[in-house]
Amino acid sequence: MKASPSDQLQILDIQRMDFLVATLRNKMATLPEIAQLHTTNSRLTVVRDLQVAAQTQISDIKVELSRSESDVEQVATRLERDEKRLADGSTGAKDLEKLQHEVQTLITRRSELEEVELEIMMRIDGIKARLDELKAEEVTLISQSAEIETLKNTATQGIEVEIASTVAERASTAATVDKTLLELYEKIRASSGTGAAAMREGKCDGCHLSINGVELNRLKTLADDEVVRCEECRCILVRGSK
Repeated sequence: MKASPSDQLQILDIQRMDFLVATLRNKMATLPEIAQLHTTNSRLTVVRDLQVAAQTQISDIKVELSRSESDVEQVATRLERDEKRLADGSTGAKDLEKLQHEVQTLITRRSELEEVELEIMMRIDGIKARLDELKAEEVTLISQSAEIETLKNTATQGIEVEIASTVAERASTAATVDKTLLELYEKIRASSGTGAAAMREGKCDGCHLSINGVELNRLKTLADDEVVRCEECRCILVRGSK
């Protein structure tokens, strides 16, 4: 295949631009903000799940508290009734000792139930405090997520502008290159990723392998417009590039 040295150099320039676009797209896909956003949003999901769990736990414990309050109220009602009977002197001597014993038992029972009630209330307070912490963390995470999203979008937009500029420059260059040479380049690049490479100091810049002496001597005998390919990686080998 024949192609002018200038066309071959332009193919090399197109390869440079294709590599740059691929590098930029990889950079855009691996922005540190993407990982940061994933970490932040994952934690946000966990925090919200923990809030739901805490609220459910509070609801369950409130049912327990309601039962405890009912138990205390029942004992208090019985105690009040018995204390009135003691105070009005309506209880006969025979039942007085029994009533006094019952009053003491109820006082002890009320104290025990009030301790249980207090313990339940303290559990609720502890969970509410934890819930407040989770809500505060949620607010912080939402703010952080929005900030990271903004940074990511700014970085992405900058890269997209650079990609668009490079793609436009490539299209402009490709429009002036020999079509047959360009088609060969595209075919090789689609197959191996590298369609063209410069030959420098007896090496192929595509595979970075040295070209054997026999091949080098052969290349020296070829006309400048002869299109040659690397024996190792098969990309278009552009001679005369600086």
